[in-house]
Amino acid sequence: MTSTMSSPWRATILTLYPEMFPGPLGLSLSGDALARGAWTIEARNIRDHGIGRHRAVDDTPAGGGAGMVLRCDVLAAAIDAAAAPDDPRPRLLMSPRGRPLTQGRVRALAEGPGLVAVCGRFEGVDERVIEGRGLEEVSIGDYVLSGGELAALVTIDACVRLLPGVMGKAASGVEESFEGPLLEYPHYTRPRDWEGRSIPEVLLGGNHAAIARWRSAAAERLTRERRPDLLGQDPAK
Repeated sequence: MTSTMSSPWRATILTLYPEMFPGPLGLSLSGDALARGAWTIEARNIRDHGIGRHRAVDDTPAGGGAGMVLRCDVLAAAIDAAAAPDDPRPRLLMSPRGRPLTQGRVRALAEGPGLVAVCGRFEGVDERVIEGRGLEEVSIGDYVLSGGELAALVTIDACVRLLPGVMGKAASGVEESFEGPLLEYPHYTRPRDWEGRSIPEVLLGGNHAAIARWRSAAAERLTRERRPDLLGQDPAK
């Protein structure tokens, strides 16, 4: 008898510090989903494929310069051991020079079978393995981290929360920043008055059309003030 259950979303991380995983992904929404088997995570040590007695994984940069570079042969061996050639999951290299991670890309990743995340360290990764193994360079922001592990955690968390059944209400993943062309509108809850600040009256009147108009206007105002670059963009990208 053939099972009708779908396979869980799978995340494989290649890193020099596998003990960093699952880390915060083992808590809260993602942790609950992990315990239920909605997704899986595997952290594999790149150093297992290192060269020589000391399991070397890096070497000096060709042409000179500061820092060290992850070797292409070592990293390729780690990738090949973690993902077969017919593995449909995209192979991401967490890199500050990559394309910015967007909500549209996150949603596409969440709708797929999972991902393989390569966490760089040192000065960088030999360009030949990026080309030879079809790595997609992804950046979570215009800054530099000590390694790709934190970027991988961020990327996986953003994907897992969109998996079916992870969030309590389906609308939670739709009515939020970056799911549309505007930032999310302000939120309020009890108490009604706090330190001289009150909940806007329109939110208390029960007129849902007026509430929707207020939220739309507030979202547009915040977007113009904080992220005018988002106006007119396609949120699916």
